[in-house]
Amino acid sequence: MEKRTFGLQLFAQAWDPDNVTVYENKDGTIPKKYNELILKEVMEGSKVMQLAKYEEMDEKEKEFQYFAKGPGAYWVGEGEKIQTSKAQWLTCKMVAKKLGVIIPCSREFLHYKMSDFFEEMRPRIAEAMYQKFDNAALLNMENPFPQSLEESATSAGHTVSGGITYDNILAMEDALSEEDYDINAFVSTKKNRSTLRNVHKIENGVVVESLYDRSNDTLDGYPVVNLKALEKGNLYAGDFDYMYYGIPYAMSYKVDESAQLSTIENADGTPVNLFEQELVALRVTMDVAFMIVKDEAFVKLEAGASELGTLTVSSAAGTATGATKLTITESKGDGNSYKYKVAEAATPVTYGQNVKNWTAWDGVSDITAETGKVITVVECDAEYAAVKAGSATVTAKASE
Repeated sequence: MEKRTFGLQLFAQAWDPDNVTVYENKDGTIPKKYNELILKEVMEGSKVMQLAKYEEMDEKEKEFQYFAKGPGAYWVGEGEKIQTSKAQWLTCKMVAKKLGVIIPCSREFLHYKMSDFFEEMRPRIAEAMYQKFDNAALLNMENPFPQSLEESATSAGHTVSGGITYDNILAMEDALSEEDYDINAFVSTKKNRSTLRNVHKIENGVVVESLYDRSNDTLDGYPVVNLKALEKGNLYAGDFDYMYYGIPYAMSYKVDESAQLSTIENADGTPVNLFEQELVALRVTMDVAFMIVKDEAFVKLEAGASELGTLTVSSAAGTATGATKLTITESKGDGNSYKYKVAEAATPVTYGQNVKNWTAWDGVSDITAETGKVITVVECDAEYAAVKAGSATVTAKASE
């Protein structure tokens, strides 16, 4: 009998995230498709990555040159030799740091296909990544990098104090223009929007110029990006062409089922215990580099002890018996409103005081109040914080 030999052919099956569950592959590099999608969301959400220059990296460290000074030009007399000059390029080294986030999620995710899992977790990973990176690079919060926007503005001596006003914003621009830098963006927070809407130049009680364009979110013509963690009343600005970032490697991940998370707490303040609470933790890491090459290209406006503005209030007899008609001399700021309170004496008011529970007034209608009482009127912003106040003794129409 003829002996037959069968060749054994091995077919290497390509790894496919659609055919593998999270339980079967608890750590490794995030599949290329989802790595690119997550990175795209990180870059779209990050304020640093929106403003700074991207420097391509394929290693953890990279030296690169940046343009520091251009060639000069000279007046040349007849027959004189033309001088030569060179553009100045400086070399710097940018080093990537490992950024990691931990996201608790249901154990049910262990049975998801890898593709479905990362599609579901993509926005949560991206948001956690760019918030952590921005807070470090801009605000110096848990910062592993040698610099931050906060540190650069401070070390350059470019700090303006006193709150968000027309004059202070121009002072920010002047601080950079005096050293031949041009602002190309502001970093703010949505908490500043009501204040920014009232940044005006006022002459003889009339608004002649407004710096903030609400519809386009620009300040003096420059784009504004909003950083959630920035404290109300603070602003940054600068020439962000002197800020760089780089991303050398793909993201990696690991799923843990049994750890106790010391950095994440339950609502009652106790640490999250994955095993006890039927949860798993997704840890994602990425390497990212950041560098500022010119500290003096940035400036900070910090909130100061702002003073309460003054309202000039007058009271005259209204149309109906027992009513008074108020007149306010000053113009009301955009987005602001009036509140009032009637008492035996003027009601004390401080800047920023919440007057939400005071009585609203449209600035036109008569108010019912007793002659001889004192009415205190407050102009407040959209969050009911007092910005101006004034009082008047009530004169109401007497009965006929």
